[in-house]
Amino acid sequence: MRIGDLDLLPMSDGTFVARPAYLTRGPVPDPPPAPFGPDGVAWLPIGCFLIRTGDRVVLVDAGLGPALTQLPDGMSLVGGQLPTALLASGTLPGDVTDLVCTHLHSDHVGWLFDRDGRTVFPAATVWFGAADGAHFVDGDGAGELADHVRAGFRDGATDAKPVDGDHTVAPGVDVVATPGHTPGHLAVVVSGGGHRAILAGDAITAPVQLAEPSWHSFGDVDPDQAGRSREWLWEELARPHTTGTGAHFPELRFGRVTSSSSSRTWR
Repeated sequence: MRIGDLDLLPMSDGTFVARPAYLTRGPVPDPPPAPFGPDGVAWLPIGCFLIRTGDRVVLVDAGLGPALTQLPDGMSLVGGQLPTALLASGTLPGDVTDLVCTHLHSDHVGWLFDRDGRTVFPAATVWFGAADGAHFVDGDGAGELADHVRAGFRDGATDAKPVDGDHTVAPGVDVVATPGHTPGHLAVVVSGGGHRAILAGDAITAPVQLAEPSWHSFGDVDPDQAGRSREWLWEELARPHTTGTGAHFPELRFGRVTSSSSSRTWR
């Protein structure tokens, strides 16, 4: 899609096989709401986004990498497709100038480093929330990162730039703090020509959470704070000339919030 003079291309590293248990331990309607099918399964993308702005090439999130991760309740993550998607777009790893990690969960950092801890994107500055670095690289969450990813951060294998709060990464590309899913979670706002596109990362797992506000990712570090960040994003997505999507939204489709006197709807 085109946002002013910026090009924004969604791409996927693979598949997140999800079930309602990812979002709620309470009762689920029969049949379950979208994106879950009648069998209670949703086949969701592991989303990444390529942004071209001037002479900068910005990649948002780095997928799971060449891995298969089993999750509870019959869920799983299967990665490995980001290099193919980049090549299909005419982009080589050395073309990427900036790489924004919305957060440091495994399905967003998998292609940062190879198995020897060497950077995959040699020319890229890697931006991430400072609180995520403190938690996942050096703190209590360090066990959640693959050893080679943690080693890459600790050994200085890339030009890493922790961000504390809101920051401009490139012309028309800003990150905003949306903590809760992780301590330093960031959303990305792409703007130009009077229009905005919000890349919500995992601050919103799926549009169903607009109708089910108590449903939240079982990966949320701070569910209450995550709920506040999610509500802020819903409000932003209701503003004029604003659209958005999340890293696991079905088919990485963009939409916005519309309101009536009694309800809000994702369209």
